[in-house]
Amino acid sequence: MEPVPLRRYLAANAVALAPSFAGLLILYWSGYLAGRPTLFAMAGIAVVTVLLVQRYLGSLARFARFVGELSDEREPVMPRLSFAPATEELATAAAQLSAGWRRQRASIDNLAASAQAIVDGLPDPLIAVDRSRRIVRTNLAARDLLGRAGAERDLSTMFRQPQLLAAIDGLLETADGNFTSADQAVVDFMLPGPPELDVVAHVRRLPRAAADGSLALIVLHDTTALRRAERMRADFVANASHELKTPIAGLAGFIETLRGPARDDTAARERFLGIMAEQADRMRRLVDDLLMLSRIEQHEHARPDTAIEIDRVLKGVLDLLQLKAGSRKVALELSVEPDLPAAVGDYDELTIVFQNLVDNALKYAKPNTTVRVSARPMGRDRIAVAVADEGDGIPANHLPRLTERFYRVDAARSRQLGGTGLGLAIVKHIVNRHRGRLDIQSTPGKGSTFTVMLPAAD
Repeated sequence: MEPVPLRRYLAANAVALAPSFAGLLILYWSGYLAGRPTLFAMAGIAVVTVLLVQRYLGSLARFARFVGELSDEREPVMPRLSFAPATEELATAAAQLSAGWRRQRASIDNLAASAQAIVDGLPDPLIAVDRSRRIVRTNLAARDLLGRAGAERDLSTMFRQPQLLAAIDGLLETADGNFTSADQAVVDFMLPGPPELDVVAHVRRLPRAAADGSLALIVLHDTTALRRAERMRADFVANASHELKTPIAGLAGFIETLRGPARDDTAARERFLGIMAEQADRMRRLVDDLLMLSRIEQHEHARPDTAIEIDRVLKGVLDLLQLKAGSRKVALELSVEPDLPAAVGDYDELTIVFQNLVDNALKYAKPNTTVRVSARPMGRDRIAVAVADEGDGIPANHLPRLTERFYRVDAARSRQLGGTGLGLAIVKHIVNRHRGRLDIQSTPGKGSTFTVMLPAAD
């Protein structure tokens, strides 16, 4: 039997016995009952009442404990309350109500988890702040960018950009007013690195505070690649204009001279026409390279699927450049490992790649040295072709930018040797189309090695 506090037990018995005792006393005073029968009746009623009250209070105590366990979100066993039918009905209703609450709580938790999963799936970092500018929610991209330490902290501890903080403060100050489509802002800023990121923050105030206190949302969009592409495009236009402007200016000057002072000077005319032919050839090479680069970029996404014998490509390139190597007193050496598998690629484009690399090696190799071209398997699914020279080498700070358009380590020497500044950019885009990789190793004073890794045919 459930223990019942003494005070409650006595009070319950007193309440239960009061009507019976009052009725017996009235009968005794009216003379309908004698003294001794009245006492016996009161004693019997008291015993029965005490037993019944004790059982009833025990049922109530079990019911109270059952409800308490339900409130603690446990699932207790339904107690037997047959002695108190009303209490048993209350317990059944309470159990059903608790089960309904648990189902609703589970449904709400599932909805919250689904909402968080959707938010975590967004590629852009998302941050929610409350009225006090405290971070209350982030998605996975934001946690990767800022770290998990950003939660529950003031936004200013994560961002030191005054323009962003001012925009958010301005929106939060108007949070008590009517919501309009103007309650948003766009802020551009630089996020310190490494690496530094160009970021556009889209800030928007919610119509009302969410359940977690969120009142403003911040979505960060990384525009680093876009800005870099814009800068590269601007640099490309400027460099192409500069490369064409120089020979065009030279041609215009020589034409004006030939029309004027050198009109009847045969020797000057021949010399000027030779220079003009060189400048025209330089412009032709530049235009050809630009067209080739544009053509390669247009179908860079389409991967070649033809099996190509690399040794055949390399032999053709070396035969083509043998005369130029002899004029520069540089030897060409080809080494192809036996059983070299075929590569997956485009014959003409791979010829352009290795022709550019070998031609560059001949340009910058020292006289009476050797340019070595080697091909070997690399693992089970790759082929590596290396072009090594014994030139002056390239300083390490220039290596990351060598494949940029018009980038030159020594611009004057490159132009003197007939380079357009686009050769390695063409190589990079062709290798990318072949799903390969270009590796550049160089030691100043000893030479450079350009290695192209291509996928091998099955």
